[in-house]
Amino acid sequence: MKITVIGLGLIGGSMAIDLRAKGLASSIEGVDNNPAHGKLAVELGLVDKFAPLEEAVKNADVVIVSIPVNAIQTFLPGLLDIIESKTVVIDTGSTKSAICKSVTGHPKRNQFVAAHQIAGTENSGPSAAFAGLFVGKTNIVCEKSKSSETALLKAQQLFDALGLNTIFMEAEEHDKHVAYVSHLSHVSSFLLGQTVLDIEKDEKNIFNLAGSGFASTVRLAKSSPEMWAPIFEQNSEYLSQALLEYIMHLQRFHYHLMKRDTKELLSTMKKANEIRRILK
Repeated sequence: MKITVIGLGLIGGSMAIDLRAKGLASSIEGVDNNPAHGKLAVELGLVDKFAPLEEAVKNADVVIVSIPVNAIQTFLPGLLDIIESKTVVIDTGSTKSAICKSVTGHPKRNQFVAAHQIAGTENSGPSAAFAGLFVGKTNIVCEKSKSSETALLKAQQLFDALGLNTIFMEAEEHDKHVAYVSHLSHVSSFLLGQTVLDIEKDEKNIFNLAGSGFASTVRLAKSSPEMWAPIFEQNSEYLSQALLEYIMHLQRFHYHLMKRDTKELLSTMKKANEIRRILK
């Protein structure tokens, strides 16, 4: 199977590693708007060849699009224009509504599988890619009915090879849920990092006191702003709603703290501890 990966970063590169290891790819060609990333991807063995777009997608069985979500939205219609009838396109975007709308009515819409693999780290670029990133992770496919059976079967081959657990949702439902369980946590981490950096200007010893709790909580603040800003923008409606509810909880906690109401603070934390039932 000839596979083309567009966007040679953590997600696209990690997919290439595992698909090669599983013997699913007879060849892997890479496309990236950063020539340095393309050169490095070849050197690291992520792809066999770094090529221009039209050359890379020619005769491809599967094209994986792993670029920022705003770029996917504008890039995808033109990509579908130039692919062959046998080619299946799979994206990795963590928002789905705007991406799906961008190809509504396209004559080759049924060759596209709208997907989101909920996996990643705070690192980016070809050197961040590693084997096993997707094993046991959730993969969400949206607008299943708009993809052909052939496209879904071919995509499922890849998802199974990567070790993903695939579920199906509509695009709006997907965006609402990830606003709470993914996007909100990134906003929280970015702003916690910013808050501590602001304080550190006056409190020079603050980072000497930072333990593993701070490190794990603020880890996501090291993620790529260039990737996350478009995600926040595309999912602004649901993310705004999530932020308002989060702010409400923070304000309530602040009120009880100022009142020195230990009973209410304890009650709040005990309720939050219920997350143990879900995240074990």
